[in-house]
Amino acid sequence: MKSIFSFIVKPVGDRYNNKLKIGEKELVLNTKIESFKSVNNLAEVVSTPLAYSTDIKVGDLVIIHHNVFRRFYDIRGNQKNSRAYFIDDMYFCDIDQIYLYKSDKDWKSFGDRCFVKPLKNTSDLSSDKERKLIGILKYGNSSLELIKINEGDLVGYTPGGEFDFVVEGQRLYCMKSNDIVIKYEYKGNETSYNPLWTQSSIRTN
Repeated sequence: MKSIFSFIVKPVGDRYNNKLKIGEKELVLNTKIESFKSVNNLAEVVSTPLAYSTDIKVGDLVIIHHNVFRRFYDIRGNQKNSRAYFIDDMYFCDIDQIYLYKSDKDWKSFGDRCFVKPLKNTSDLSSDKERKLIGILKYGNSSLELIKINEGDLVGYTPGGEFDFVVEGQRLYCMKSNDIVIKYEYKGNETSYNPLWTQSSIRTN
């Protein structure tokens, strides 16, 4: 069973991550299916496309676009699957809807995507909990390496191109390589920022 142009994937866990574990109890955070923030982004690869050759293999874990598993209401108010739905618990996933994959033990960025870890805001003059448009490159790619920007570097990025994921309990911003615009020197007071809810959510796989 292979698609010509798309991966076939299945969700790891439920399609929606809308519960928070507090001790032995679970708290439902959101019951709205149209909310993309609650959609599961973690999938397992069932089949790779015939038309492309990539490093992603059957059985690998992938971080994908939220619209793949997302449900919606039609004009009659009935719940519908996304157009990506295939059969049973499987979905088509286009190559540009995959951002990160885990082969063996390591996560690797896919295509021109990269992931940045936000920094804690230590300024007494601001109420923001994290610093804007600056972070630590968590997962880079070959394009960034060519210009000497490597994983662990302190980088600045343009506004509007980033969107957040939770990867193994860590909130990260996903963006394209050309959204990274500057490499900073460390000052020694940089601390990564990770909201507490990411560490207790059942989204952490």
